Amino acid sequence: MANHDLLEIRNLKKYYSVTAGLLSKKAGDVKAVDGVSFTIKEREILGMVGESGCGKSTLGRTILRLEEPTAGEILYKGQDIIRLDKHELRELRKEIQIILQDPDASLDPKMTVGDSICEPLVIHNIGDEKARAQKVAELIQQVGLDVNCASYHPHEFSGGQKQRIGIARALAINPRLIIADEPVSALDVSIQAQILNLMVDVQEEFGLAYLFIAHDLSVIRHMAHRVVVMYLGKIVEQASKQELFQNPLHPYTEALLSAAPSFKSKGKQRIVLQGDVPSPLNPPPGCHFHPRCHRAMPICCQEEPELVEISAGHFVACHL
Repeated sequence: MANHDLLEIRNLKKYYSVTAGLLSKKAGDVKAVDGVSFTIKEREILGMVGESGCGKSTLGRTILRLEEPTAGEILYKGQDIIRLDKHELRELRKEIQIILQDPDASLDPKMTVGDSICEPLVIHNIGDEKARAQKVAELIQQVGLDVNCASYHPHEFSGGQKQRIGIARALAINPRLIIADEPVSALDVSIQAQILNLMVDVQEEFGLAYLFIAHDLSVIRHMAHRVVVMYLGKIVEQASKQELFQNPLHPYTEALLSAAPSFKSKGKQRIVLQGDVPSPLNPPPGCHFHPRCHRAMPICCQEEPELVEISAGHFVACHL
């Protein structure tokens, strides 16, 4: 695997202002992403896991500037995406694409599949009509569909087939990095494995890097090289896949693993988290996880732990 950082996120924040009352006075900020830092190397798959509402999807959209960040830096090949103007950002999106959880969200029901896959080529003025048609045919075959389906409309396909079309569309302009936001969570289990295997094959063939967002640990274990665990807008643990699954250090990571039947060790009881994820509008003081933590200490509700490197490549934010 290459050692060069393709993407570097530095202290990224995304806050949403909340207003209240007749005068719409500011009541606070929802801290969806709150000081997140990590890197993705060339040809690497970085898995990102956490409960719903932890900020994973907002982070993915902010990297693409589909959401404007509140603060921080997003460096792609050393260039800060936040500082790019509209023209420069459009050029950058040739190299960074997104695959959405709901494939219908990226497919226009009025357009044929062929036209949807071709659209990025038209937008970026790549190739002539003949070259585009050939590229579309190649992509359709690469994602395991019949080339004749180019003339069909999205409603004529199953969920798994639509996601294949979404993958083909993302690959159309030869990106270097794909943000995959829960790409299989809306699919039947029998179809999920097919799509995941397709994404692995595509990653190897095209030399891609992925930010792979999911809440299913088995999916992350199948796909990722390294894993980031998020909780309430912050990273609580980061390590290689092998290290994280064999030696989880944060109590939240331990609880996630204990709740997954395929990772539960013999003789270990499941750790049941109490309550729901707190509101990002009013997070708990100190460690945000302490109200639900089975190993909380007095310091946990007073001081927020920093994300520190415990061993080579293994970072954790925990007073323990």
